Amino acid sequence: MTAGAIERHGPGGDRGKDRGGNWAIRCTVNGAAVTLTADPGERLSDVLRHGLGLTGTKVGCNAGDCGACTVLVDGEQLCSCMMSAAQAEGRRVTTVEGLAADPQARCLQQAFLDHGAAQCGICTPGMLMAASALLRQVAAPTPAEVRDALGGVLCRCTGYQKIVEAVCAVAEMLPAEAPGADPSTDAGAGPKTGPKTGPTTDPGAGAAVGARLARTDGAAKVSGAELYGADKVPPGAPEDALWLRVVRSPHARARFTLGDLDAVVAATPGLERILTAADIPGAKGFGVYPHIKDQPVLAPGLARYRGEAVLALVGERRAIWSLAEADLPIAWQPEEAVTDFSGGETRFVQEARPDNVLARGFVNKGDAEAALAASPVTAEISTATPFIEHAYIEPEAGYAERKGDSLEIWVTTQAPYMDRDETALILGLDKEKVRIIPSACGGGFGGKLDISLHPLVGLAAWLLERPVRCEYTRPESMASSTKRHPSRVTARAGCDAAGRLTALAFEGAFDTGAYASWGPTVSDRVPIHCSGPYKVPNVTARSVARFTNAPPSGAFRGFGVPQAALAHEALMDSLAEQVGMDALEFRYLNALRVGDATATGQVLTASAGLAACLEALRPRWRAWRAAAEDFNGEDRRSRRGVGIGCVWYGCGNTSMSNPSTMALALDRDGRLTLYNGAVDIGQGSNTVMVQIAADALGVALGGLPAGLLRVVMGDTALTADAGKTSASRQTFISGKAAELAGADLRRQILRLANAGEAARLELAAGKLLVRDGVEVRAIDLAALPQDARGDVHCGSGTFDPPTAPLDENGQGEPYATYGFAAQIAEVEVDLDLGRVTVPRMLAAHDVGRAINPTLVEGQIHGGIAQGLGLALMEEYLPGRTENLHDYLIPTFGDMPQIECLLIEDPEPLGPYGAKGVGEHSLIATAPAIFGGVYHATGLRLRQTPATPDRVLAALHGRGEM
Repeated sequence: MTAGAIERHGPGGDRGKDRGGNWAIRCTVNGAAVTLTADPGERLSDVLRHGLGLTGTKVGCNAGDCGACTVLVDGEQLCSCMMSAAQAEGRRVTTVEGLAADPQARCLQQAFLDHGAAQCGICTPGMLMAASALLRQVAAPTPAEVRDALGGVLCRCTGYQKIVEAVCAVAEMLPAEAPGADPSTDAGAGPKTGPKTGPTTDPGAGAAVGARLARTDGAAKVSGAELYGADKVPPGAPEDALWLRVVRSPHARARFTLGDLDAVVAATPGLERILTAADIPGAKGFGVYPHIKDQPVLAPGLARYRGEAVLALVGERRAIWSLAEADLPIAWQPEEAVTDFSGGETRFVQEARPDNVLARGFVNKGDAEAALAASPVTAEISTATPFIEHAYIEPEAGYAERKGDSLEIWVTTQAPYMDRDETALILGLDKEKVRIIPSACGGGFGGKLDISLHPLVGLAAWLLERPVRCEYTRPESMASSTKRHPSRVTARAGCDAAGRLTALAFEGAFDTGAYASWGPTVSDRVPIHCSGPYKVPNVTARSVARFTNAPPSGAFRGFGVPQAALAHEALMDSLAEQVGMDALEFRYLNALRVGDATATGQVLTASAGLAACLEALRPRWRAWRAAAEDFNGEDRRSRRGVGIGCVWYGCGNTSMSNPSTMALALDRDGRLTLYNGAVDIGQGSNTVMVQIAADALGVALGGLPAGLLRVVMGDTALTADAGKTSASRQTFISGKAAELAGADLRRQILRLANAGEAARLELAAGKLLVRDGVEVRAIDLAALPQDARGDVHCGSGTFDPPTAPLDENGQGEPYATYGFAAQIAEVEVDLDLGRVTVPRMLAAHDVGRAINPTLVEGQIHGGIAQGLGLALMEEYLPGRTENLHDYLIPTFGDMPQIECLLIEDPEPLGPYGAKGVGEHSLIATAPAIFGGVYHATGLRLRQTPATPDRVLAALHGRGEM
């Protein structure tokens, strides 16, 4: 169906089928009567998106599981992916674009902005539609009513709490009138304006840092205007665009041969070409490391995991999906898959790795074995974790277009410059000939650091000289994308009679899947962090990443540290119990402080706020523990407990150059542009960078006229490389670069105006005012020469945090700074069902400086949600959990009430003292929950996820799970 197949109509008219079997379907969409010419069985979501161009309706699963495509049909919320076009006949359909006609809905959108309820934003339209349906029935809903009404929409970013707060806040924003009417009943009702785009507060110059500003891209997220990978049509020739479908291996390991593919193309109208490994003009393999390019773009006769790409069909959309895989001439020869990563496997996954070892990590300080032997108190634990799926709500999507001898790719990504370089290598092009334009990213968490469809759509567009689009299905995304590494860990620790730690010994094995991905980084990070945020004089830590015939394990929010934290936090609990100390006080005694040396021998010289985090938790810790013990004193079939988890995490890449470059420019219209190479995947870096740069420049964000500030994000033709969005690095590193860029632009302006350092800057249309004491100098920007981008002045800044390589014993300075946190979790264990629930959590985080407290809280909430999923429900099984129905992630009903305590222990290297916070809350969550289960039941959990059947079996056997 195309936009040209849609006509608006008045009363009357005929309905019938065209020659293609399409129907003329009459309905009302956002208050306007339309006739849709569509296959009656086509999904309503596709008709809205591809027919009417209403891409605010997002598609995350096409199975009714995620709720991102929620619309209102006759005022009731429905998943449009589960409704056929024919079912829309005669009905009123409202999408997120139609909310602008409803004053109540506009208040709802504003509440989402004010409360930070939209992060990546891919689920936001669905949330807004579900909330709108609720608010029409209940003007002032309770939090429980909100959770129930919105429970069919999944979010992977926010942790849901800010969404609930936003919906509950609407009643206070509206006049004391009846709830809003259904906007689809009156196309002219209410003003046709979207939500306000201004800040939640209105800070003056130098006051943006620390303010709860609304997201710079927030208005687009809540209005449905934000464009994700699947939302944008190739400009200039949308009807000429071809589509690409990847054919993947159904076997974990299999050899295969291909028959006559040209005959298939000839026999299939609309199918233009079938790409194979032989069509790859450049490097046959790819990978994130310069020295490891082991993953084929298309498998050349041997598939090493279920979901590996084998062929790419290119043609018209219906044509490529009309072919059943049984119709393709592929002869499979399945082989026995390698599944064991313990080290005893005699078969190999890759011919070049006969030992199946990808990488090893090692840290040694002192003599851990001798210290353990001499310690009066010791503890030991073994833990295990499975594959974990990223489950971002936006599947991989994008398009490529050839422009002469260059290639442009619009794609969802976390790492545009890495994508550019890798795609160019595969296609045999100079990297300057490949331009990556990041779409809005509907969640990443590390899963969109590796390339996916980039080289395939790029190759197809290059060869066929037509734009080529691709959208992964949800099962395809889950089968082919990287996962969190499964782990098997054994750790031992000791302390003296007074509770001071003496030593830790750690052994960790990690399943890296069929290809390298980010396995070496995991192997490096784990030994550095596995002793926890504690002063341990003797540490020996070893890690190994081994290949199996499973999906590649890559980067996932923590790079192996969450797996290690399960072990080190359990050891802290055990040692504290043996010496008769409170678990929090034991951690406080041993917390790393300024002047202490880490496991790598690095002496912390500035910011180390764990002790302050624990002090902040102490009153509530004692009260919650006492309340749990009172609860357990009664005759109940459930038990309550309170556990604690601590974390430290290095901000940035490990022991290597890690630079970022940012630019802040001023044009003739008086508009500021932040050329920001740091991709915002929902964490809010677009907003954080603006706040930092504005304060460094010395302009009042709240005083800027509308339209005088824009952000260009990640475009490799317009921005400089700011590095990948991962490793909790962007606020710390790119934020510092933004500060330097703002300061550089300020210096240029003051020099131009011959003004002093204390001068105030004000922007107006076409004018720059410099107030230096009582004197005001007006600079006519239109008279200044422009650069190639149309700017008249541009400040730039580059920051590369100082690190030092690790020696043969893992000694050195791997990170310039570390974030610290401590979290407590109250849990309840149902003794009859084995179900573990978490009513509330308290999280204290040393963030250096909270650039935007609302965004920091959102990161903590979202990390806790993913940590809860890791602890209690998430386990990826290839071939079995490749959808969002069988693979469970936390919903509204699973989440605790979360309170955040932001501890500001400034980091001198960071922008205004800030450091990263992205991964920390996830890492500390599962240990806190497991500690709570132990406090409640005496049962020490050793394996994730702690599903009810596993907990119940362990409770009945009184064994350890």
